[in-house]
Amino acid sequence: MRNKNEQYKKLLRSLFILILVAAETMIFACAWISEYNHFIVVPFVQKGNWFFYLVYAVILFVFLNSFDGLKYGTYRRTNLIIAQILASVVTAFIIYLQIVLMAAKFVVVTPLLFMLLADVAVIIALVFGGSYLMELIFPPKRTILIYDNYSPEVFLQKVKLRKDKFVIDHIVHVSVGLSALEESIRQYDSVIVYDVHAEQRNKILKICFENNVRTYTTTKVSDILIRGAESLHLFDTPLLLYRNIGLTFEQRILKRAFDIVVSVIMLVLTSPLFLISAVAIKLHDGGPVFFRQERSTIDGKVFRIHKFRSMIVDAEKEGAPKPAEDHDPRITPIGEILRACRLDELPQLIDILIGNMSFVGPRPERIEHTKQYSEEIPEFVYRLKVRGGLTGYAQLYGKYNTSPYDKLQLDLMYIQNYSFLLDIKLIL
Repeated sequence: MRNKNEQYKKLLRSLFILILVAAETMIFACAWISEYNHFIVVPFVQKGNWFFYLVYAVILFVFLNSFDGLKYGTYRRTNLIIAQILASVVTAFIIYLQIVLMAAKFVVVTPLLFMLLADVAVIIALVFGGSYLMELIFPPKRTILIYDNYSPEVFLQKVKLRKDKFVIDHIVHVSVGLSALEESIRQYDSVIVYDVHAEQRNKILKICFENNVRTYTTTKVSDILIRGAESLHLFDTPLLLYRNIGLTFEQRILKRAFDIVVSVIMLVLTSPLFLISAVAIKLHDGGPVFFRQERSTIDGKVFRIHKFRSMIVDAEKEGAPKPAEDHDPRITPIGEILRACRLDELPQLIDILIGNMSFVGPRPERIEHTKQYSEEIPEFVYRLKVRGGLTGYAQLYGKYNTSPYDKLQLDLMYIQNYSFLLDIKLIL
């Protein structure tokens, strides 16, 4: 029998979120009343205090949401703990700046540090307690996986990492027929439809809908395009509008303005690191400071990306591309440090400033890789609808070994659902 408690999952998740925000706000209230209120020029009275607590709670909630720290029962405990701690730290930093402004002087940070320690204790207790309760009330779903031409073995390895979510009891090929599939589907809590062609998949989805069975499907490029479409009505006929132009004119202007302003600020702030890195590279072997390489960006435009050189001179002198490997002997001692701290990427702020890149967007690929992937996956060029980025969906949600097709889908999710707020969220 299917779990009848599923309908209460969002309600329970909302309760955990309310408890978390309320607990951290109470901890802040204690720190504020006992340590900080008397520092400000005009100390708050009752209404002022309550308003400041509300400000703290709102900022905390915004960053919890931005860091994906609210998804109890969806993400792993470790992911939730890290996201919530990051949100608490950023919130505390912003609140500290507000206190400094109101006090017209720098104040001690020790109470806020103790506040953060208390926050961490609350976060760990609530994540573990909440996750245990979620797993108790919503046990792993007995699941049937339906596949088509491609073997689901790699996908199954990923599913096994989430034993708290799924128990794959049955794997079946679509060739058994719709009648047999419907009979099997009725016996399970959920269905995973893995890379099934659209016609068959649509029939399976309707069977699941009729039988109230929760269904997961892997995506295809067309699915992502549909998700990014705008809903319209032509009198009483629903329509989907696919603009197919990448970003709108207004979005491009706002995005470019943001890139210019932030890259200038970052170049100023990181100028000491630029100088130290450049001198260290030059003193080590006397070779060039920068490494330049041709990459492809919006509309297939080719540009030369800048990085601090972390390998020996002529690391690819044989001509064939050779990506860096673990313990690669071509990496210099200075390069090891730069790579470990990601400082080798700093010069890309110059590429952003001059307009070859953006802060957020599909990672610019090497020309030969773009050509190779486009031959294997013709849709790969779709990701060139926007300017390449320093970071993006595929970098944040993918892994080192994420397949080109999955990278394409992640980048298309970004393009099709673009908003300025999404950029801010990804940067955070």
